[in-house]
Amino acid sequence: MNGPPESTWAALPLGRGVALLVHDANGVAALAKPAGILSHPNAAGEESRALLNAAYRIDGEFYQWAAHRLWLLNRLDSATSGVILVAADAALAETVRAQFKRKQVGKVYHALVFGTPKKAAELWQDRVAVQKRGERIRTVGGNIPAESRMSVVRSGRPVSLLRLEPQTGRSHQLRVQCASRGLPIVGDQTYGNFRLNREFARTTGIKRMFLHSLETSFEYEFEGKSFRFSAKAPLPAEFNTI
Repeated sequence: MNGPPESTWAALPLGRGVALLVHDANGVAALAKPAGILSHPNAAGEESRALLNAAYRIDGEFYQWAAHRLWLLNRLDSATSGVILVAADAALAETVRAQFKRKQVGKVYHALVFGTPKKAAELWQDRVAVQKRGERIRTVGGNIPAESRMSVVRSGRPVSLLRLEPQTGRSHQLRVQCASRGLPIVGDQTYGNFRLNREFARTTGIKRMFLHSLETSFEYEFEGKSFRFSAKAPLPAEFNTI
């Protein structure tokens, strides 16, 4: 199978600030999502804040416009920026989604946090529970393992830049793990330090959650062949201006 022609990728109805990073010959692609943009609309009126300027089918998990469809392979919180994956074929989408379910996708995030970790590198192991009420998701202490590798990229006061590699894929995992260690992510309006967030926004003039999906990589098999896919979304400039 050959993926869609180059003209299709060039004409994607990208949402505000969204950019195409890379695509392969089969039709797997990575987009760079800005903070504040939804992976997909959840309700009427949210289309203008979505990844694509196109109708979204929740039952099939794909965007549709004209004669085209683009399947969403993973999601990011609206406040999180960075790499998000799509596929131009339903069977291909199922293949890659299976990689996520088997935890065979490598993911790297960068987070700006208040404070400084006690160690330069550490394996974070916790147990959590994910509570869902409609579209609201909250992650609290529980019995489900949550594991991430942390290393310090840049330490300082009042903030440090961390590299985070989740080994499990729990909702809000990185946000909760940072907060529970007294290292709340800057701008996190759910698990963060609200007083420090206000001071930071007032001092810098920047108001966003400083969590960024930097890199995603994985191998997959499709139509009897093996392929490797990798994408990187450059760290937004505001991460380096503090």
